[in-house]
Amino acid sequence: MQPPSRRTFLALGLLTTLAACTADPGGRPADPTPPQDPDTPARLRAIADTDLLLGAYDNLLTVAGAPTALLQPLRDDTVQHRTALVQGLPAATPSPTSTPYRSLPTLPELALMEHRTAESHLYGFDEVSPPLARLLASVSASNALHAAALGDQTPIGTPAGHARAERAADPGPALQTALSAEHAAVYGYGVVGAHLPDDPQRTDARTTLAAHQAQRDAWQRLLTAATAAPTPAAGGYQLPFPVASPADATKLAVHLETRLTATYAELVTTLPAFHRPLAATALRETALRARRWGAPPTAFPGIPAT
Repeated sequence: MQPPSRRTFLALGLLTTLAACTADPGGRPADPTPPQDPDTPARLRAIADTDLLLGAYDNLLTVAGAPTALLQPLRDDTVQHRTALVQGLPAATPSPTSTPYRSLPTLPELALMEHRTAESHLYGFDEVSPPLARLLASVSASNALHAAALGDQTPIGTPAGHARAERAADPGPALQTALSAEHAAVYGYGVVGAHLPDDPQRTDARTTLAAHQAQRDAWQRLLTAATAAPTPAAGGYQLPFPVASPADATKLAVHLETRLTATYAELVTTLPAFHRPLAATALRETALRARRWGAPPTAFPGIPAT
């Protein structure tokens, strides 16, 4: 056998050098696979849930006499949800393939699917990035609106945060803005109730006022627990427009709730992750109230259209 040539030795030396360059300091070969985006699993789960909803809507819309005027806008929202969730996937990650829903749901069954999807989007969302957390909280609120439109009136649960490293983080700076917004809402609903006729609208205003007072008190307690002095209410607040009639009062209620949805969507991104479920719950509840007062539908409550 011929001895190795000089060219062979040079080639072997080059390969050894390349191998050394691709190994970590411990001598192990470097992993050529780039690290996975930590948001990817949450996005894929949300897309899979959304695909099941789309399949259910598609099946129901094929039935003669289906309430198309009700179902089609909800399906259109769901398509927008899927588009937004897919856009955040890394380029090399395949999106789940749409899975046909294999049965024909009734309206109550479809409402229950929306209800469960609203809850499922919030499981583990305290462990994702702030932008994805805001998106998931908004889509969850939209699913809750869909469930209500389809007749589901049962309370939607929000899982508690479990990002334990964040428990000691101070929520104070982020909560002061939310508390100030609730002070303004409490003041505003005093004006709303004063300009509405007797029941049932005035009763609705009282109920909503009580809900905002409860939310205000909850933020104050959380701030106090974090040893932060809660921002006091101002003596009065500037209304966005004159209120002199029941129509003006209803318009003000819509304005107050819509503004709060934006406040709480932003709060999801600024609160310590452990407290995100509190902001997501507040976002969902104010989105539901805004819709009851007549706010126009939106696929992404709290997130302005771009």
